[in-house]
Amino acid sequence: MAILTWDQTGQRLYETGVDRGVLYIPTVGIYDVGYAWNGLTAVTESPSGAEATALYADNIKYLNLYSAEEFGATIEAYTYPDQFNQFDGLASPQTGVTIGQQGRKAFGLSYRTKLGNDTSGNDYGYKLHMIYGCTAAPSEKAYATINDSPEAITFSWEITTVAVSMATLKPTAIVTVDSTKVQAGSLSTLEGALYGTVGTSPRLPLPDEIVTMFAGSQTSVTTTAPTFVPATGVITIPTITGVTYRRADTNAVVTGTVTIAGTAGAFLTIRAAPTTGAYVFSPQSDDDWTFIRT
Repeated sequence: MAILTWDQTGQRLYETGVDRGVLYIPTVGIYDVGYAWNGLTAVTESPSGAEATALYADNIKYLNLYSAEEFGATIEAYTYPDQFNQFDGLASPQTGVTIGQQGRKAFGLSYRTKLGNDTSGNDYGYKLHMIYGCTAAPSEKAYATINDSPEAITFSWEITTVAVSMATLKPTAIVTVDSTKVQAGSLSTLEGALYGTVGTSPRLPLPDEIVTMFAGSQTSVTTTAPTFVPATGVITIPTITGVTYRRADTNAVVTGTVTIAGTAGAFLTIRAAPTTGAYVFSPQSDDDWTFIRT
């Protein structure tokens, strides 16, 4: 293994933005109808719980017991789909007439956040977030006079959730998919479900279905170490499908041969990374090698 380094080129990642909000209406636990949520400005995820309760025995701290973890969120938007009224405690007995303080139903939500880095900016990738079993609490709406500094009203809802069951994992209310780590075909299948396609309505797949979509979507590959001639400083980079080799000092992709410049003692670290999200390294794979010229 090589010495740890920080802030390498291409590895300065960040997450920003929120868009492509979709409201899903469930039918008997199946989120089979979706509507675009325009004007979405923020989604603040607020997990809670998992609080430790210490137990003591034999005059020492014996262990920690943890409370159940829950997921909540805050949705902020300039507007919302008309179909959201039923989830905000509103009823419409006649077109254009709404009655407040009615029952609140559960709904589903998906949205996208952008992933960026120092080389691709905001176009590096994105994450898809899917939330289940949402219930919106009553929210404050502040109406103010128009003045010389006009502002649009921002609506806000506090969301609590009820987790949905999974076959092999604990129940969950949130699923996140990273576009930079999955195969494009599987990602396209998920987006086709979330946003609809020609002839199919948008829907929110349950967590188990999403897991199935991505099962086997990554090909496992085993890295091969570059060969090295210490006397000449020549490193020969192997050609392995799904593996990209880079210099650790510049993050530049290397192929063929690389010569360590300088005299005895000069060194170079070569790192390996999956070429795309369609590949993943096998557990026995090494991903960096340091070579020293003699």
